[in-house]
Amino acid sequence: VQLQASGGGLVQAGGSLKLSCAASGRAFRTYFMGWFRQAPGKEREFVAVISGNGGGRDYADSVLGRFAISRDNVKNTLYLQMDSLKPEDTAVYYCAAATAPSWYSKTWRRIEDYPYWGQGTQVTVSS
Repeated sequence: VQLQASGGGLVQAGGSLKLSCAASGRAFRTYFMGWFRQAPGKEREFVAVISGNGGGRDYADSVLGRFAISRDNVKNTLYLQMDSLKPEDTAVYYCAAATAPSWYSKTWRRIEDYPYWGQGTQVTVSS
């Protein structure tokens, strides 16, 4: 699967952005899809993950209640709705994909859980 992230930009604190990740290839619905982010000088960190049918979702504590992950398996697209943005949300955001027998096969919070990655989109939140 090939992934193309988009939708990043510059926004003021308290604002919103919606990221998209378009997937090419077959059987998008069979992939668990995740969002990660990497701020300057920091390690890439987990943001959110969603199961193939959308029934399973998990979020990092830092974004819980502010971000929402979703997917459209007809459009082969993953989304991340980001509300109440803070300056500390500034980072390059990456989408990632993986297959697994079940939700419980992986933690989904590790970079190593995902073999497929998009190129990243920059999100900058000004104070």
